[in-house]
Amino acid sequence: MKIQGKVALITGASRGIGRAIALELAQQGIKRVILLARDRQKLAEVAAQIEAIGTAATIVPIDLTQTIEVNIAVAQLWRNHGPIHLLVNCAGVAYQNSFLQCKLPQVQEEISLNLLGMYNLTSLVARRMANHRQGTIVNVSSLMGKIAAPTMATYSATKFAILGFTQALRQELAPYNIQVQALLPSLTDTDMVRGFQLFRWVIPMTPQQVAQTFVAGLQRDSPEILVGWQSHLAVWCQRLVPWLLEPILQMATPPAFRSKQPNLLSALTQKLSLITRDLLLSRNMVSFVSARK
Repeated sequence: MKIQGKVALITGASRGIGRAIALELAQQGIKRVILLARDRQKLAEVAAQIEAIGTAATIVPIDLTQTIEVNIAVAQLWRNHGPIHLLVNCAGVAYQNSFLQCKLPQVQEEISLNLLGMYNLTSLVARRMANHRQGTIVNVSSLMGKIAAPTMATYSATKFAILGFTQALRQELAPYNIQVQALLPSLTDTDMVRGFQLFRWVIPMTPQQVAQTFVAGLQRDSPEILVGWQSHLAVWCQRLVPWLLEPILQMATPPAFRSKQPNLLSALTQKLSLITRDLLLSRNMVSFVSARK
């Protein structure tokens, strides 16, 4: 996608990754950035920074879980500033907790904003993009949309769902000349995660690094935009040696969420034993089938 002269709508734009993407798009010469989030004051501050760069900015203080308000807002935005060429679904919330101690209101909030709010806004914008036969939609998933992590069960579930949603839309909307991409950042140093207990060995990315990788992937029309070498390493590990990933995740889990320190050697030995057993069972089954012929 060529950025220059386009109009972008970004959710979750008052802070973190959404804010960084808005500023990076302004630096790259986009025509207008429409900023959606709940905090009017923070949106105004981001808009002022964008306008100082020389890009037009529009703020929309809104709760994406309020369906009717979002519907009205999109209609007004399209009438006043449309067509919208780029939609970036970045709004999200995350809670860290063990599954057995999770609280239903937090689960409902994660699902309502991360998934349902994104779904509703995307449907409203995509229909209009389809009428114009052009557009790009980027859904912000996460590395946890490919590799689930302990203490983040609901968040991982929503991010897996976003990735599946993105893959389905990519095929459905292609006939309308609409590109659909997924952005998969690893742990990013934002307000949302600063109270979290971090996983071992994970080095947080900055929102600026995510935004720069996003723009590069956007220009290449990459179906999935992985951010950082840690993400690439984890995905390759999952593809090539998936049995190794689970023991590593167990070792990396923050101590407060572990009843005891897992033994990596013991876990690996157990995994190898299971793999050996499965191979032997498969070989025996093949021999049995061959003998029956």
